[in-house]
Amino acid sequence: MIKISIAEDNALLAKSIQEKIGFFDNELRFKFRGINGRDLLDKLAEDSNVDVILMDIQMPEMNGIEATGIITERYPHIRVIMLTVLDDENHIFQAIQAGANGYILKDEPPQKLFAGIKEILQGGAPMSAGIALKALKMLRNPLEAPSNQETDNEEASVLSLRETEVLQHLSKGFDYKQIAENLNISPSTVRKHIENIYQKLQVHNKVEAIRKAVRQRLI
Repeated sequence: MIKISIAEDNALLAKSIQEKIGFFDNELRFKFRGINGRDLLDKLAEDSNVDVILMDIQMPEMNGIEATGIITERYPHIRVIMLTVLDDENHIFQAIQAGANGYILKDEPPQKLFAGIKEILQGGAPMSAGIALKALKMLRNPLEAPSNQETDNEEASVLSLRETEVLQHLSKGFDYKQIAENLNISPSTVRKHIENIYQKLQVHNKVEAIRKAVRQRLI
């Protein structure tokens, strides 16, 4: 049995990931979940008999990239797959530097996740298609590797508190209905907030909105 642990601060998303693992319970066994990077490290200190960790990036107290760096140093036998909605170059670059062995988007189907887990234990480096293309681009143009600094000519956009909350939920992988339920508003109101977010950030889709918001430290 392949022993799997998860680092995910959102309970609903963690449950969704566990359900994907559950499709393959004849080969995968879920061990435990850390609600953030620090919590995961505490649990690993008690039991490091884990083969693969599915690691979120944006978590309180300690994010997934920082946790990955510590885990690869302390527990070199554990493979880490970044499982996130964030596909911007900066996070890919940082995750690879920290020692992540794979990078898969959360909206991939269960079979894709399972194949990635199997691949990583065979020495591979599973990546969602779009992530792989961006990683290749960074390898081909190392001088253009992303930095944490915002460009001088890009001013930070201003979002309302509610728009920020909606965008934070989007970045965690929630759909319109889930966001509406969590924020106690209607799906149509969520849709209107997202339209406003796109307009303010001057983007055209969810991925671009999340990427720009992270880059500008709005979420």
